[in-house]
Amino acid sequence: MDLLKNKVCLITGTNRGIGAALLESFSRERAIVYANARQEGSIDEQVQGLKKTYGAAVVPVYFDIRDTTSLKNVMLKIQKEQGRLDVLVNNAGIMKDALIGMASKELMRDIFETNVFASMELLQYAARIMKKNNSGSIINFSSIVGVQGNKGQIVYSASKGAVISMTKTASKELAPYHIRVNAVAPGMIDTDMFHSIGEVHIQEHLDRIGMGRLGTPGEVADACVMLASDYARYITGQIIGVDGAAVV
Repeated sequence: MDLLKNKVCLITGTNRGIGAALLESFSRERAIVYANARQEGSIDEQVQGLKKTYGAAVVPVYFDIRDTTSLKNVMLKIQKEQGRLDVLVNNAGIMKDALIGMASKELMRDIFETNVFASMELLQYAARIMKKNNSGSIINFSSIVGVQGNKGQIVYSASKGAVISMTKTASKELAPYHIRVNAVAPGMIDTDMFHSIGEVHIQEHLDRIGMGRLGTPGEVADACVMLASDYARYITGQIIGVDGAAVV
């Protein structure tokens, strides 16, 4: 449908799961995608496939989102090569569980550096570029546990709650520049990360999903396509649940 035709986009964490689905969906909609992954060469094969299938304009950019210097260099590269940035999707993140009494300061630091600090820094750099063109869409990744909370995930849920607050505040500050800031909050999605909890626990979760099934990475990606597109041109500061009426 060419919903994102010629929009310059940066998507983080595209090497697997939801990130890989984001890369495919944005490529299908004819975006110009700078696709981030941490491990050098890890998405080269996928990129070649997308170019063959969709004629996609995808540029792999390999860097750790916690590395400020690398992050800044990639933003300068995009600005130099394209002259603008239309969409930032802050997808990269980590999930590590811990009960209240077992949450170490090291664990807190690790999760917040990735899920909150790096996303906020990316948002800062993106906003600087977008302000020059008086437009843009920033899509952050929260989680159903950032909205509802969940036992055993005090640090992870706190980090995703911080993303919600960041999104709501940034949307107010950037609205005068016509930069929209929204977040998606996926529920239980059929990814390798989710399956790592074990089949017994998966069935317990399925029983708490109103639609009776796991969501797919593509369904999350489609919500992001909508938020990145002009169909969402008057939507900002929203947390879009993609959860099939799940309860945690």
